[in-house]
Amino acid sequence: MASYAERMSAFQALLPGRADLVFIPLGTDLDYLTGIHRDIPNWGRNLHPGGWLEGAWLTPDRGPILTLPRMTAEFGAKGGAFDVRVLGDWDDPAVMAAGILKELGVASGAVVATSDDAEAESLIELQALIPGVRFASATRILRELRVIKSPEEIATLREAGRITEAAFADVLKMLKIGMTELEIVSEVDFQLRRHGSLGPSFTTSVYNSGPNHPLMFGKRMETWPRKLTAPVSVNFDFGAVLDGMCYDFGRTVSFGAPTADFLNIHRLVMESQRAGIAALKAGAATCEGVDRAARAVIEAGGHGPDFRHRLGHAIGWDVHEPPFLTKGDATTVREGMIFTIEPSIFRMNTFSARVEDCIVARPGGGEPLTKGWQELTVIE
Repeated sequence: MASYAERMSAFQALLPGRADLVFIPLGTDLDYLTGIHRDIPNWGRNLHPGGWLEGAWLTPDRGPILTLPRMTAEFGAKGGAFDVRVLGDWDDPAVMAAGILKELGVASGAVVATSDDAEAESLIELQALIPGVRFASATRILRELRVIKSPEEIATLREAGRITEAAFADVLKMLKIGMTELEIVSEVDFQLRRHGSLGPSFTTSVYNSGPNHPLMFGKRMETWPRKLTAPVSVNFDFGAVLDGMCYDFGRTVSFGAPTADFLNIHRLVMESQRAGIAALKAGAATCEGVDRAARAVIEAGGHGPDFRHRLGHAIGWDVHEPPFLTKGDATTVREGMIFTIEPSIFRMNTFSARVEDCIVARPGGGEPLTKGWQELTVIE
């Protein structure tokens, strides 16, 4: 495995001619480079004095210097074996930042690379401190390293998949006709943590549809209270977090005995996924070609318009990473890339079906990291 120090060195080797200074806030990019894990996200922001300089500063030949507000350093368990500079609650963050810029030899007109999700406040403050500064994307540079997962990263994501499936197995034991969507979502999140995840890798979602349950997207305050009475299809979308990496998983459950139509669309979705996995051939396939292979199965079954989204996305340190398995993405699939393959048939007033697993691209086709529940699960 490339150690964090080796990752940092590889990243710094990519910087000459592209950036004079890098500022990476706490987040995915810093997690990948240093192992300083980000925490469970909040709905509202937790602001600390000088929070805009919370992160790491480095150059092509120096770093990282980690700057932290006192509250983050003291209560956030951040720091470790780094050159850590702590900003007191009453200290001036601009003075600390100016000192670091001088120490690192950053001159007027410097190119500063930062993460794509850096706070605008950080860029505004740096603009005031570095005359003529130009900004670049450190995330884009890092993707050259992040896109191919090492054997150790694959092993971590495989274990995250095991946690995800273990959680799902225990969720299934708790399912009862008449439960609300909120009860199911809460059970999923509890089981993820019980089995070793920091929490869900994204907001756990359950998409439900049936003759008495119109499919609704993005209206959680309306769908969460609904009691799921048979017959209804329950479509899971969730994943675990492990050591900074994110899993993404989906299966379909039938509340009540499934109709022939329901069984047919579930069969089509599973066949579509198998076609996508087989097509994920490193060095031979493009992202749009993999999407096309899986989509053709559902189109041949007469449900093309009900497959409403791309086939999948790269995944790893973020839930959604480029490249994407979609029309128009001509990226050649390379060995060690990991994608979700998640075909679906979503219908408004009748049964829907979806499946999702993380798949490693190999020369002979994809290697699934999770394989359970290939048949439709029925709760009666």
